[in-house]
Amino acid sequence: MKRHQQVLAGVLALQVILALVVFWPRKAITSSGELVFADLEIEDVVSLSLADNQGEHMTLRKIEGRWVVPDAGNYPVNESNVVALLEKLARVAQTSLVARTEASHRPLQVSDDVFQRRLEVETVGGQTKTLYLGSAPRYAATHLRVAGEVETYLTTEVAAHDINVRFPAWVDTAYAHVDQATITRLVLENEQGSYELVRDGDSWTLADLAEDEEVAEGNTSAIVRNASALTLLKPLGTTEDPSYELDAPLAVVRIYTEEGDEHVLTVGARSTSDNSYVVKSSASPYYVRVAEFSVQAMVQNDRADFLADPEAMLDLP
Repeated sequence: MKRHQQVLAGVLALQVILALVVFWPRKAITSSGELVFADLEIEDVVSLSLADNQGEHMTLRKIEGRWVVPDAGNYPVNESNVVALLEKLARVAQTSLVARTEASHRPLQVSDDVFQRRLEVETVGGQTKTLYLGSAPRYAATHLRVAGEVETYLTTEVAAHDINVRFPAWVDTAYAHVDQATITRLVLENEQGSYELVRDGDSWTLADLAEDEEVAEGNTSAIVRNASALTLLKPLGTTEDPSYELDAPLAVVRIYTEEGDEHVLTVGARSTSDNSYVVKSSASPYYVRVAEFSVQAMVQNDRADFLADPEAMLDLP
């Protein structure tokens, strides 16, 4: 074999060895298995502060024995959702050690400034512990680091989606529901005019429907259905803000029931950032944001929208 061929063969052999060293599968280094939250008592936790990698954050706090969102006028939180997260945290152990250098924090997305999720847990005695959840190298396995510590671990007990900063993950999103079966009439007022809908068997019609007019039952029923079963995107608290523009509302809906009750929905300002509207129900102390599609017809419909198109009716078989 010629000299240069020997050199090339040696280089090739070295590359093969390096590839085996770099890519040969390794088991994670196993540590003592100490629990991250040793002796955690769920009832002693009083606050959870959550943040994501998009700059969104929220805090859940236990006040007088109830979990609430303090930044939204102490809007009630579903305690079962909080308990479910805390039970997962109680099982997180420092068993699968994958790195023990500060230089690894950013690549694994568990550094103080680069992370997928950050969670701060506070207990009744004022003690706090912060966790960083990072990348997921495989299904159901997430990198995790405790703030103030260098080591990064893999955990299968908790994932980034468990640290959700969206309100629907923590609160009851049903807002001001009215049993549709008890509604007898609905009055809608918006910039286009005032329209009264009344029950007609299992459907809804205009109270002033003329003999030569045909109601668009899908449109009338949709108004009643949406007005009686709104779902919130975000609670805003119990204090009205001028930016809600409820002093000059875009729509007002009055719902009347067979028990003689009146429920009033007031639709305020629209937000272009999340395509939502501010809404206030007379049955709730809270101002909320709801999705645009759920109230858009209340804001935009005029009388013609509640009537079937005569030309379209002629085309029917």
